[in-house]
Amino acid sequence: ANNQFSPDAASAGQRAERAAALSYLATLPGGAERALSAYHAANNMTDRMSALAALNDQPGYARTEAMAAFHDRYANDPLTLDKWFVLTATAPGPDALADIRRAMEDPTFTLGNPNKARSLIGAFAASNPTAFHAADGAGYKFFTEQILAIDKLNPQTAARMLTPLGRWKRMDGARQSQMRAALKRILANKNISRDIFEIADKALNG
Repeated sequence: ANNQFSPDAASAGQRAERAAALSYLATLPGGAERALSAYHAANNMTDRMSALAALNDQPGYARTEAMAAFHDRYANDPLTLDKWFVLTATAPGPDALADIRRAMEDPTFTLGNPNKARSLIGAFAASNPTAFHAADGAGYKFFTEQILAIDKLNPQTAARMLTPLGRWKRMDGARQSQMRAALKRILANKNISRDIFEIADKALNG
């Protein structure tokens, strides 16, 4: 049961324990439903986010319902809604890219807003290795397209977000080739900013 929210250390510790338990429970049969119930019962942001985080790795109706409820609740609170974009970006399911593309159509989203770009596109590349490093290269292709689009609006943001693509030396041979090809595609674009050119060139050629 949720007691009245209290910010003291003991309460914070209890919330952290509940979050860890929820993450584990969500992986068990019926666990997603329990995490969904915990989301609806939450009376503070920490517990809501704990429930959402537990559901984020569990594709299905429970995650969909909780994410929709969170979006509706905070639709007019841009900074809080950034958390929804991050969760969308980092969900590892097979529909990750499709979900991210749908999120880009949200009326509150614009690539020209650095917070939004980082929350969705940046978080995808930095914190969704399953989708970003998909064997078919779709993650790299999508990310490259978005980086080039962001570069036209905010070169510094695009340059800072490019880092994950530069870590190609850590990957296996096939992914190394795909990541290098993505960097070459960026460098081949004659209209890129100096910010992006320098980062991509250094990432590719050391």
